[in-house]
Amino acid sequence: MKERTRGGLLMGAGFLLGTVGVKALTSATAKKCYVQGVAKGLQAKSAYEGIVEQAKAQVDDIVAEANYINLSKTDATEHAAGKDREKPSDVAGEGASEGSSGGADAKPSGKAAK
Repeated sequence: MKERTRGGLLMGAGFLLGTVGVKALTSATAKKCYVQGVAKGLQAKSAYEGIVEQAKAQVDDIVAEANYINLSKTDATEHAAGKDREKPSDVAGEGASEGSSGGADAKPSGKAAK
């Protein structure tokens, strides 16, 4: 009998606790707490977005500087190599310009085909 009474009391206590819990969760005070919590969450989100935007800007600056360094090294290398082959590049440059104009004509027709 003791087990049966104990089970009934536990079930009644659970029901009472559930009812009180629902009332507490739906009260005006609890609603104010929820609103404050959501407001703080939105503030944190806004601050986080600001930090992310700053980080993106810094990464963009780093990438731009790295590209500039790579291009300047490439230009320096090509310039140094161009001094050795100055005369053949002039001859190749004339033929390349003729081929380039033909290629330029072919590109617009290719775009029109698409």
